[in-house]
Amino acid sequence: MAKGKAIVIGGGVAGLAAAIRLKIQGWQVDLFEASDQLGGKMGELEKDGYRWDSGPSLFTMPQFVEELFALHNKKMTDYIPYKKKSVVCNYFWDDGETFSMSAQPDKAYQELAEKFNEAPEKLRSYFDRSLEKYQLTSPLFIENSLHLWKNYLKKDTFRALAKFPRLEINESLDQVNRKWFNHPKLIQLLNRFATYNGSSPYQTSGIMSMIPALEMHFGTYFPKNGMRSIAEGMHKLAEEVGVAIHLEKKVDRILVEKNAVQGVQSENESHQADVVVSNMDVFFSYQQLLNDAEAAKNVEKHERSSSALIFYWGVKQSFPQLDLHNIFFSEDYEAEFKSLFKTKDFADDLTVYLNISSKDKPDDAPEGRENWFVMVNAPENNGQDWVALKEKARALIIKKLDRILNIDLEDLIECELVLDPLTIEQNTQSYKGSLYGTSSNSRNAAFLRQPNFSKKYQNLYFCGGSAHPGGGIPLCLQSAKITAKMIN
Repeated sequence: MAKGKAIVIGGGVAGLAAAIRLKIQGWQVDLFEASDQLGGKMGELEKDGYRWDSGPSLFTMPQFVEELFALHNKKMTDYIPYKKKSVVCNYFWDDGETFSMSAQPDKAYQELAEKFNEAPEKLRSYFDRSLEKYQLTSPLFIENSLHLWKNYLKKDTFRALAKFPRLEINESLDQVNRKWFNHPKLIQLLNRFATYNGSSPYQTSGIMSMIPALEMHFGTYFPKNGMRSIAEGMHKLAEEVGVAIHLEKKVDRILVEKNAVQGVQSENESHQADVVVSNMDVFFSYQQLLNDAEAAKNVEKHERSSSALIFYWGVKQSFPQLDLHNIFFSEDYEAEFKSLFKTKDFADDLTVYLNISSKDKPDDAPEGRENWFVMVNAPENNGQDWVALKEKARALIIKKLDRILNIDLEDLIECELVLDPLTIEQNTQSYKGSLYGTSSNSRNAAFLRQPNFSKKYQNLYFCGGSAHPGGGIPLCLQSAKITAKMIN
């Protein structure tokens, strides 16, 4: 049944998902995207025969993408073929210790226990407890808005409240992991999952132990044509089901009359709509599209998540000890996060994430070579000297990888591209270059995140990493689902 016209601003993963969902609900949907392609942060780069996915590199919980295609009686694999990884991640430490995490939970528990001198049953209990956190809170936090009182009156909410102590909300993730385990390297391995939402394990709530549990339970995957193909598949689906997509059409204003949204203005042309969904960063939605300094200031007062500094290197050698996902840990993890969130700088030792998609997609690099996506967590952009910070980080990264892999990396790098918080902000309109909107560095962070609707402007909605429930592909997809449900 036709319901009227909806306009979606921004064609990131959440914007695409919202458009696809609104279409099945009976809306006439127009999607406006300022760039020449959809996907938002999910882009790609090419140079000298190398190809890199420029943004998200981890694919988990594919069922959230599958659901979009199933809504329209289509199969995701016809658009986005993908496979499950047998190895989740390879971990490296400066002292030469390594660990390869199996994607089979029982095997992983046993190998973790042997490596870090813990009982397999204890590890299983930890992951089971952490998965329970997701199962208890998902109906409220992941599947619905936290900002509507009616959602607190459901039986699932009372069930979660009855088991409140098991959620470990009032402890930090680091405190929870130290309560369970003794080995510092196992604690560090589990602490790193705070970075999945751009936060510090020493500040974010212990409820976040659900993140490694979800990765263990559902596994990690690789789209056979690269991460970029997720956006391309969703783009194709959106076009097939009748979403009108307008590329290189920047929205300049959200049109409002008596605090009710009327549509948008693009290139001096007005487009009327009954509802508007912004997949643009909430801060910029208010500041640039509504010229509402007060509303933008209310968003700005909350701490931003971390950003990223990424080097895309063409490396003229192959490394059999590496896989798709690889982590090289710093020796002082806490100092790293203090620098990140307190001094807005890089510590003197950094944890390095290395993604090599050519391990699973060989044509991403010339034969005998590898495409290295090398990332470190970076502070938000606060006007720092990024030329100096990039030089500092690059030297630290190369020194660490040289030492652990016993190589001379500088001689192996034959081409390079770089993405920093400044360019992330410029390219994706992410305020201060933060990847996940506001940080989750407090027990109340989930409640402080921007709702999926505007409390000030009627018929204005938000989806994406800067809105509830947060950043990363799975949460962005759920953000679109929550928003579409509200509009329905």
